[in-house]
Amino acid sequence: MSNDFDSNTDFEFEEFEDFDDDLEAFDEFEGGEEDEDPALRTAVLQKNNMIALLCLKSASEGAAICRVDPRESRPAVQIYDDPQAALDWFTRSLSTSRKNGWQVIYDGLPLQG
Repeated sequence: MSNDFDSNTDFEFEEFEDFDDDLEAFDEFEGGEEDEDPALRTAVLQKNNMIALLCLKSASEGAAICRVDPRESRPAVQIYDDPQAALDWFTRSLSTSRKNGWQVIYDGLPLQG
C-alpha cells in the first residue's frame, strides 16, 4: 500500500526564513490601521491525493503568508513588513509548486460556508 505522505514526495514550497508556525499569528495579523480591511488571497493546490493551501493576508503596512503542507503537523506562518515582498514570495511559491507537479485548483478570495 502506497503512502502519499511519505518523505519521498516532492512537495515543496519555497522555504520560509525564520517562519513562525503559530497559525494564530496569521489570524491576528492586522497590518496597518484598525479600520482598514486586509487583502486576502488563498491558493488551493492538488497533487495525487494531497491538498495544500497557500494563503496571503496583506495590509498597507505589512503582510503574512500561511502555508499548510499535508506532511507537516502544523501550518507555517511568515510575517513581512513589506506587503510587496510577501506578494512576490507568494507568487514564487506558487511557481515552484507548479514546477514540482502541483496543480493550482483555486486561487482567489478565501471561500466561506
